Amino acid sequence: MDAIADHSIVIASDHAGFELKEMLKQELEALGFAVNDLGTHGGESVDYPDYADALARAVAAGEAGRGVLLCGTGIGASIAANRHAGVRAALCHDAESASVCRRHNDANVLVLGGRVTAPEIARECLRIFLDTPFEGGRHARRVAKLA
Repeated sequence: MDAIADHSIVIASDHAGFELKEMLKQELEALGFAVNDLGTHGGESVDYPDYADALARAVAAGEAGRGVLLCGTGIGASIAANRHAGVRAALCHDAESASVCRRHNDANVLVLGGRVTAPEIARECLRIFLDTPFEGGRHARRVAKLA
């Protein structure tokens, strides 16, 4: 596994991502991560920007090495999280996007859609996101421009 700051990770979702969040939280804990669950904690309707902002603030402040964020499609959560300096939230749909977001973009937040991502695909994306190092090189120059 790639060296992730103090082996801690933050996770959050809205109501549409809640079930998938709970499954991925168990996966992370089984892998030995200290998981900080920022909610939501049930299926009642909530506003995704609130949870995306809380997660993005935690990642930007260095409270966790990486984050996992979910909403219905992942689109809204991605938009909200990427408004924060130092956050590179990547919406992933498959193994290739999870790999490239780490190798080329040094993504520090994995975003998944709870209504559109099958559990087995979500687990695969999570493991790849955690295991794949940033390649640096020419990609470092490009990532620096995002700051």
